[in-house]
Amino acid sequence: MKTKDFETKILSLSDKVYRMAYRMLQNNESAEDAVQEIMIKLWDRRNKIANHPNIPGFVFLTARNYCLDLLKKKKSNFNSSEYQLKILESDTNQHQIEWKELTENIKNILKELPEKQAEVMLMRDLDGFEFKEIAIITNQKIEHVRVLLSRARKQVGVELTKIYNYEYQKI
Repeated sequence: MKTKDFETKILSLSDKVYRMAYRMLQNNESAEDAVQEIMIKLWDRRNKIANHPNIPGFVFLTARNYCLDLLKKKKSNFNSSEYQLKILESDTNQHQIEWKELTENIKNILKELPEKQAEVMLMRDLDGFEFKEIAIITNQKIEHVRVLLSRARKQVGVELTKIYNYEYQKI
């Protein structure tokens, strides 16, 4: 693989790799370091990667495994349902408080979901991965990824409905 090919096929994915690393490691510096290390590993293996049938899938799988290794080294109990969610910007303090509360509720619900469901939901809805990419990264069939996502979204919806219906009944 030539330098130009590496730049277009692999380095162009570095933003998505960073988002994945940041979500998993929950630290900006660690995520940046991880992306650098991952890109170095991929550069060293560029000739082997050149013939891979799904280069983006291989890149994300490498990134995921590298981040998991880092978390294991830190003896941190990795739980994909503890991924950090983005808090959406808002114009007023009231909206910010509501968004923060909603985000916390979703985080708590994700902690209760099976790990694969939470991981698939976050990869699809937060990181914007395609089903095919998620299937490769998680080593699942595309149909199973769709089922996991559907179940996760349904459960999050059910739990949010319970929380907010309960809060409205108290008023």
